[in-house]
Amino acid sequence: MGIMLKKPAGAPGSTAPAIIIGLFVAFGGVLFGYDTGTIGGILAMPYWLDLFSTGLKDKDGKPALEAGQRSLIVSILSAGTFFGALGAAPMGDILGRRIGMIMSTLVFIFGVILQTAATAIPLFTAGRFFAGFGVGLISALIPLYQSETAPKWIRGTIVGSYQLAITVGLLIASIVDNATKDRNDTGSYRIPIAVQFAWAIILIVGMLILPETPRYHIKSGHYEKAAKALSRLRRLDVDDPSLVEELSEIQANHEYELSLGASSYIECFKGSIGKRLLTGCLLQALQQLSGVNFIFYYGTSFFKDSGIGNSFVISLITNVVNVCSTFPGLYMVEKWGRRPLLLFGAIGMFVCQYIIAIVGTTTGSQVANKVLIAFVCFYIFFFACSWGPVAWVVTGEIFPLKSRAKCLSMTTATNWLFNFGIAYATPYLVDEGPGNANLKSKVFFIWGTFCLVCIIFVYSLIYETKGLSLEQVDELYAKTSRAWASKRFVPTVSFQEVQDLGVNARSQSLADMEAGAGRKKSVAHVENGLGDGGLSEKY
Repeated sequence: MGIMLKKPAGAPGSTAPAIIIGLFVAFGGVLFGYDTGTIGGILAMPYWLDLFSTGLKDKDGKPALEAGQRSLIVSILSAGTFFGALGAAPMGDILGRRIGMIMSTLVFIFGVILQTAATAIPLFTAGRFFAGFGVGLISALIPLYQSETAPKWIRGTIVGSYQLAITVGLLIASIVDNATKDRNDTGSYRIPIAVQFAWAIILIVGMLILPETPRYHIKSGHYEKAAKALSRLRRLDVDDPSLVEELSEIQANHEYELSLGASSYIECFKGSIGKRLLTGCLLQALQQLSGVNFIFYYGTSFFKDSGIGNSFVISLITNVVNVCSTFPGLYMVEKWGRRPLLLFGAIGMFVCQYIIAIVGTTTGSQVANKVLIAFVCFYIFFFACSWGPVAWVVTGEIFPLKSRAKCLSMTTATNWLFNFGIAYATPYLVDEGPGNANLKSKVFFIWGTFCLVCIIFVYSLIYETKGLSLEQVDELYAKTSRAWASKRFVPTVSFQEVQDLGVNARSQSLADMEAGAGRKKSVAHVENGLGDGGLSEKY
């Protein structure tokens, strides 16, 4: 095995169009990252605080927000994204993945307009809710689109690039916030917010050009449209045998899944799909409970309260580390696999969080502050190369086509639900004052403990899906009952053969069906051979 990611020998057609399309769609992550990243800097801007404060002063006599106001402003975006993510399933199934993303971006633009126009907390909060609703829709539809169009040998890297785009958005937000923070007019916060119009317009224009996913067309019963879309992605003629074979396997797998149960929300909680949904929801919840968004939502304020000099610069540094550390993750997700990379990240995050907590609570010197900053950066490295991108990769590929949009919307909504809870609770956990826990750096003990839970979770429930097609992932879950045994799995089923040979899907396991299909195929082969022999003897 070489060190480079290479297209498998003998793979038909070109994978370049699918890769380019998948990477462009990842650009939607910039909306996600920028919108979530910009608020931390805005909350620390003197002019914004002076304009939006309702009268509270901090210990230095400067305008400030109450803990409840800070919680509401930060967390309302996550509330909007929660409902948006749940709405992504009907939108993606009815309008399609492509049109769904365009409509989602228009909702996001409406929210940005409200925030830009705001001069008081109520309108600003409403704008953040609608922007969040749009981001929630986008955050579920993008991994769905990428998973359904990407070649299997590089799917992890393409879907992981969504997380890279999120980190780039966070970094750009930090740069823009730092550039406008000292302005003594509404431009201090309106410029960072209005920049989001550019990201939205770029995404909309691109999605008007790109194709719908072949798997969505198969799900909708439009085989000819699916063939044209796959032809565009693979640069093959619609009648090319390899393209016809790939499309037939997708269709046969979809019909097999439908034969096991209807495409309904109730079915998402049953059997193998229910197990996968639990895995996806826990994965997204633990991604948030690892504590990463504490740093990106409240990092500027936290560093400032910890006595660290230029908190904006420190926040900028952490964002640079976040972006740079995502690149090795995009490589390792296909070289190492999903399970090893998630375990590596969870162990590293656990160690870093506890060191930050111990140093932050036992000492308060300049040296201690440097150690704290260093291990925050180490923690971000471990997160950004593992749990950041791989959570989206795994949830994008473990569900069958019939329920993929529904399950992916629920796992994404889980991410945003915990994002909301953490964003809302954090000020009460770390701030001083009546009714607040005043944990300060002790809060990292909480995040570190959840990182320990992450290690146990990955070992017990995460299946290795590297190098498998989305249809082969269904076979993996049907045949392998334990996650730690998944690395040894080798796909052997052709859903097309199972379908063509008329094997009963309701009364047999997939392994039994495969064996039955093999026996029928052998009998057919023998009969054909005897028939040919008889003809030879006769003539």
